[in-house]
Amino acid sequence: MNTRQEALLERFAFTVPPSLITRRPARPRDSARLLVYDRRTKKVAWDIFRNIGRYLPPRALLVLNDTKVIPARLPVRRKTGGRIDLLLLSSGGGRIHALSPKRLREGEKLMIEPRCFLRVLKRDAAGWILEPSFPLTRLRAILRRRGRTPLPPYMADSPLREGERRREYQSVFARSDGSVAAPTASLHFTKPLLKRLQRDGIELATLTLHVGLGTFAPVTGDQLAHGSLHGERYIIPTKTCRALQKAQNEHRPIIAVGTTALRALESAADARGRVARPRGTTTLFIREGYRFRLVDGLITNFHVPRSSLLMLVSTLVGRRMLLSLYARAIRRKMRLFSFGDAMLIR
Repeated sequence: MNTRQEALLERFAFTVPPSLITRRPARPRDSARLLVYDRRTKKVAWDIFRNIGRYLPPRALLVLNDTKVIPARLPVRRKTGGRIDLLLLSSGGGRIHALSPKRLREGEKLMIEPRCFLRVLKRDAAGWILEPSFPLTRLRAILRRRGRTPLPPYMADSPLREGERRREYQSVFARSDGSVAAPTASLHFTKPLLKRLQRDGIELATLTLHVGLGTFAPVTGDQLAHGSLHGERYIIPTKTCRALQKAQNEHRPIIAVGTTALRALESAADARGRVARPRGTTTLFIREGYRFRLVDGLITNFHVPRSSLLMLVSTLVGRRMLLSLYARAIRRKMRLFSFGDAMLIR
């Protein structure tokens, strides 16, 4: 990374009080605190998430990411008896792509359980290519039985047990297996809250974007130079495409629940703001100067310093205003990051 790129990232730096990085979610989910920022009036409000309906624009379309976090951290044993925790990234074509904290040897077998192992084929730029001794149709059941839910690096010491992680680090509407991290803005919703929003005239729609490990990775010089991020797969169902077009035709605001939903929507939109690419892989890097095509507002958590997600949110409100809002939230002891509190930008 060159000096100019480092200076750019430093503009998105702020001090994080360790005491505000929470390792447990709010209970109940919708008891998390809420910062509301109105871009038109510049006014700020402070509340509880369960009251978010008071601040959503009338008849808004709320778009949620229904991806489901899989227990992708898989413990295996080497022939020597040593244990390694693999992190599974993807699977397909009879192969599994994974990260390993230790160097592996081509050809070695990594035992999962009796008569169930992974053979190391080769290393590539992103990890290791493994050949399972079982059909991939069994992988989901194996992960459910043996896998553990990955958490972000800053929550590695979370006291949550595996059963709690599978329950708490998952939205109440998650249904499409494939993520190694949760779309955390979704974690604040409860089923009663969703029903109440619908009764009050808020329309709900879903899409799927599978969150990859790149969401936690530092921004690199190459990403800044080329204006693209790690790839993440998304699908916007036909029903949601119709809801989006109807909302636009009726001049109703479209609010993305989380940066993942926002990236999927903006990646799918053409220059006129219509959904032209309802499925694909997005590498979209939203930062200063970006003009939104489809999204009018955002529900999001507080993000780590110098991150692509912080840069994304700043495009909605401006960098100085965003850092000012973060400073005010920190003074109020709002909780940060994945299990933290929330923001509504409207």
